[in-house]
Amino acid sequence: MTLAKPSASKPYLNVPIAECGEPMLPVGDRFVCVSPAPYAALGAPYGDRSPFWLRRDVVRRLAIAQTALQQEHPGWRLLLFDGFRPLAVQRFMVEYSYRQLLEQRHLDDATLTDSQRQDLYDEVYALWALPSADPATPPPHSTGGAIDLTLIDAAGNAVDMGSAIDELSPRSHPDYFQNQTEREAAEFHARRQSLNRAMGSAGFLRHPAEWWHFSYGDQLWAWQMRETGGEAIARYGRVESF
Repeated sequence: MTLAKPSASKPYLNVPIAECGEPMLPVGDRFVCVSPAPYAALGAPYGDRSPFWLRRDVVRRLAIAQTALQQEHPGWRLLLFDGFRPLAVQRFMVEYSYRQLLEQRHLDDATLTDSQRQDLYDEVYALWALPSADPATPPPHSTGGAIDLTLIDAAGNAVDMGSAIDELSPRSHPDYFQNQTEREAAEFHARRQSLNRAMGSAGFLRHPAEWWHFSYGDQLWAWQMRETGGEAIARYGRVESF
C-alpha cells in the first residue's frame, strides 16, 4: 500500500533535535503493561523490539507520576498501553487505521477519488504520525519519549476514561467531556484530569488532541513548551537500535 501524506505538516516537526544519546531501558515491573502488547497482537512487526522500552529519564519520570497518582487515588496505577514504535510499526498502524475507516464506512479504496482518499488519510493522520524516515521529523513514539497510557484502580480494573485509546472520534480530545452536565461525563473528565495531573507532576505534557498520549523530551513536548512561553529543543530523536 502506498501511503498518502498529510495535507498539512504538523508544526512540532519544525522543532530542532539535539539528540542527547540517552539509553533506552525496559519499564520494569513497577508498572502494569497491557499484555499482549496491543499492536503486536494485531500483527505489527516489532521484530525483537518491545514497546515497553523508553528513554531512561522517561522511565524515571513515569515512577514519579505513578507516585503522584497514588497520592490522589491510593492503590491506583498507571496502565501502559504503548511506548516505543519502530517505523515499521508506525507504518503498519497507519495502514491498519486506514483500512478500518474503509471498512466502517463501507468504502472500497479502488473506487475512491484522490481527494476522497486524501480526506480519509487526513482523518488517520489526526491521530497517527506519518512514519517518516527523515531523521529531522521522527514519529514521536519512535524516539522513546512518548507513551500511551491509562489508569487502573485499586482492584486492578481499567478505569473508564470515556473513550478507548486510539478511538478516531471527537471523544479522544482531552477536554471533550469538560462542559457536559451529565454525571458520567463529569467523572470521565475528572479521571482524565487526574491522569494529566499525575503525568504533569513529572514533567510530561499531554498531546493536545489525545487524552492518553504523553511525552517528554521529543519534538511535540518541546513545541508545547515553546507554545507556553518556555524555551526548549527536543532531546530525543528517532531510536535506531538498542
